[in-house]
Amino acid sequence: MSEVPQAPQPSAPLRTVDVARESGYSVQQVRDLERLGVIPPAVRSANSYRSYTSLHIQALRAYRGLAEATGPVEARRLLTELRTATLADAAAAVNAVHVLLAREREEVLRAQQALHAIGAETGAGPVGQESDAMTITELAGALGVRTSTLRFWEEEGLLTPERVTSLRARRYGPAAVGTARIVLALRGAGYGIAAVREALTALQQDNDPAETARVLQDRLDRIAARTVTLLRAGADLAAVVERAGGRI
Repeated sequence: MSEVPQAPQPSAPLRTVDVARESGYSVQQVRDLERLGVIPPAVRSANSYRSYTSLHIQALRAYRGLAEATGPVEARRLLTELRTATLADAAAAVNAVHVLLAREREEVLRAQQALHAIGAETGAGPVGQESDAMTITELAGALGVRTSTLRFWEEEGLLTPERVTSLRARRYGPAAVGTARIVLALRGAGYGIAAVREALTALQQDNDPAETARVLQDRLDRIAARTVTLLRAGADLAAVVERAGGRI
């Protein structure tokens, strides 16, 4: 005689200390993240004790992965939105993080290519024809920055555009475009204006790209580490996404 299947039993409520232990956060951090909306409010018992579920643990683990991939501020915003978004919007938001990391990696790779090209062109005359030049709007669009950012880099001596004499319109040749990509990558790696200027001076005067190459490779390695962290958080993020709409 076959056994009658038993209905699954709900998991026992978890205390704050249980959630802290399983998620790797302190008790106070769990309460703070609940207050900030990263995880939904815990159910309160008659004696006002918090009661959590395993899904709260998954949300906290998902937050850890997002925080390492995008930073804590953006991670808090995403987790808060994911809890009330539609399934489609929640999935799209997570995918956007992967796209962002892929774009950062692609930009650093382009900067590395520009670095090699600048090293090869040092001491040579002007490279490229006028048809290869880009306007300030085109270059800003290619880099994903504002035109005001390019003007600021020019003011700080990081980027020197070619100019059309009659209109005073900025145009950037291949060498300037390559320099702009390196500046963008170095700034994205957290280097200040003075440090970027020093790196560019070394490239232009000493023809020694070793330090800049090291910085770019270090940035690639950190992007890879952030990507792996996000992938490891995938199962927990999926649990949050599947319960989009606040059903956690």
